Amino acid sequence: MTKSFVLIGFALAAMTGCSVAVRDAKTYDDDVRKVMETKSGDVKACYDTALKANKTLAGKVTVHFTVAQKTGAFTDIKTEGDAGLGTCVSNALNGLVLQPPDDGHVGDATYVYDFVVGEPAKS
Repeated sequence: MTKSFVLIGFALAAMTGCSVAVRDAKTYDDDVRKVMETKSGDVKACYDTALKANKTLAGKVTVHFTVAQKTGAFTDIKTEGDAGLGTCVSNALNGLVLQPPDDGHVGDATYVYDFVVGEPAKS
Protein backbone atom coordinates (compact mmCIF):
# COMPACT_ATOMS: atom_id res chain seq x y z
CA MET A 1 0.00 0.00 0.00
CA THR A 2 1.37 3.41 -0.85
CA LYS A 3 0.82 6.41 1.35
CA SER A 4 1.61 10.05 1.09
CA PHE A 5 0.92 13.48 2.39
CA VAL A 6 0.91 16.72 0.47
CA LEU A 7 1.02 20.32 1.55
CA ILE A 8 -2.07 21.76 -0.07
CA GLY A 9 -2.14 25.26 1.23
CA PHE A 10 -0.31 27.91 3.14
CA ALA A 11 -1.45 31.34 4.16
CA LEU A 12 0.32 33.98 6.16
CA ALA A 13 -1.79 36.88 7.28
CA ALA A 14 -2.00 39.84 9.62
CA MET A 15 1.63 40.84 9.44
CA THR A 16 2.08 44.04 11.40
CA GLY A 17 4.90 45.84 13.11
CA CYS A 18 6.30 49.17 14.13
CA SER A 19 9.83 48.81 12.86
CA VAL A 20 11.11 48.46 9.33
CA ALA A 21 10.46 44.98 7.90
CA VAL A 22 13.51 42.91 7.11
CA ARG A 23 11.53 40.80 4.62
CA ASP A 24 8.76 41.72 2.22
CA ALA A 25 5.55 39.67 2.48
CA LYS A 26 6.50 37.14 -0.22
CA THR A 27 9.96 36.54 1.21
CA TYR A 28 8.48 36.17 4.69
CA ASP A 29 5.95 33.65 3.37
CA ASP A 30 8.68 31.70 1.55
CA ASP A 31 10.99 31.67 4.57
CA VAL A 32 8.26 30.42 6.93
CA ARG A 33 7.35 27.71 4.40
CA LYS A 34 11.00 26.57 4.25
CA VAL A 35 11.13 26.26 8.04
CA MET A 36 7.90 24.21 8.01
CA GLU A 37 9.27 21.93 5.30
CA THR A 38 12.22 20.98 7.52
CA LYS A 39 9.72 18.90 9.49
CA SER A 40 8.26 17.00 6.50
CA GLY A 41 9.98 13.77 7.57
CA ASP A 42 8.58 14.08 11.09
CA VAL A 43 5.09 14.78 9.76
CA LYS A 44 5.34 11.76 7.47
CA ALA A 45 6.40 9.66 10.48
CA CYS A 46 3.28 10.88 12.33
CA TYR A 47 1.12 9.70 9.44
CA ASP A 48 2.93 6.37 9.13
CA THR A 49 2.40 5.72 12.85
CA ALA A 50 -1.28 6.71 12.67
CA LEU A 51 -1.79 4.36 9.72
CA LYS A 52 -0.74 1.42 11.88
CA ALA A 53 -3.84 1.98 14.01
CA ASN A 54 -6.16 2.97 11.14
CA LYS A 55 -5.15 1.70 7.69
CA THR A 56 -7.67 3.97 5.94
CA LEU A 57 -6.84 7.20 7.78
CA ALA A 58 -6.91 10.10 5.36
CA GLY A 59 -7.87 13.75 5.37
CA LYS A 60 -6.60 17.19 6.18
CA VAL A 61 -4.81 18.46 9.25
CA THR A 62 -4.81 22.25 9.41
CA VAL A 63 -2.12 23.85 11.54
CA HIS A 64 -2.51 27.40 12.89
CA PHE A 65 0.41 29.18 14.57
CA THR A 66 2.03 32.54 15.20
CA VAL A 67 5.59 33.51 14.31
CA ALA A 68 6.84 35.75 17.14
CA GLN A 69 8.20 39.11 16.04
CA LYS A 70 11.38 39.40 18.10
CA THR A 71 12.37 35.72 18.38
CA GLY A 72 10.96 34.09 15.24
CA ALA A 73 9.61 31.25 17.42
CA PHE A 74 6.54 29.40 16.17
CA THR A 75 4.05 29.71 19.02
CA ASP A 76 0.41 28.91 19.79
CA ILE A 77 0.45 25.86 17.51
CA LYS A 78 -3.07 24.48 17.14
CA THR A 79 -4.44 21.84 14.79
CA GLU A 80 -7.79 20.89 13.28
CA GLY A 81 -8.52 17.43 11.91
CA ASP A 82 -7.84 13.96 13.27
CA ALA A 83 -6.99 14.51 16.96
CA GLY A 84 -4.22 11.93 17.29
CA LEU A 85 -2.55 12.87 14.04
CA GLY A 86 -2.94 16.56 14.86
CA THR A 87 -1.27 16.12 18.25
CA CYS A 88 1.68 14.32 16.66
CA VAL A 89 2.03 17.01 13.96
CA SER A 90 1.85 19.76 16.58
CA ASN A 91 4.54 18.06 18.65
CA ALA A 92 6.70 17.65 15.55
CA LEU A 93 6.50 21.38 14.88
CA ASN A 94 7.35 22.47 18.43
CA GLY A 95 10.60 24.37 18.61
CA LEU A 96 10.59 25.75 15.07
CA VAL A 97 12.16 29.18 14.72
CA LEU A 98 12.42 31.56 11.76
CA GLN A 99 16.05 32.65 11.57
CA PRO A 100 16.92 35.39 11.55
CA PRO A 101 13.78 36.68 13.27
CA ASP A 102 11.90 39.43 11.51
CA ASP A 103 11.66 42.47 13.75
CA GLY A 104 9.03 44.00 11.51
CA HIS A 105 6.43 41.22 11.38
CA VAL A 106 4.22 39.10 13.56
CA GLY A 107 2.84 36.36 11.37
CA ASP A 108 -0.37 34.44 11.93
CA ALA A 109 -0.06 31.42 9.69
CA THR A 110 -2.11 28.48 8.48
CA TYR A 111 -0.53 25.38 6.98
CA VAL A 112 -2.63 22.50 5.61
CA TYR A 113 -1.48 18.91 5.20
CA ASP A 114 -3.57 16.53 3.10
CA PHE A 115 -2.95 12.90 4.08
CA VAL A 116 -3.90 10.33 1.43
CA VAL A 117 -3.74 6.54 1.44
CA GLY A 118 -2.93 5.33 -2.04
CA GLU A 119 -4.16 2.30 -3.90
CA PRO A 120 -2.51 -0.98 -2.93
CA ALA A 121 0.48 -1.84 -5.10
CA LYS A 122 -0.42 -4.12 -8.01
CA SER A 123 1.31 -7.51 -8.19
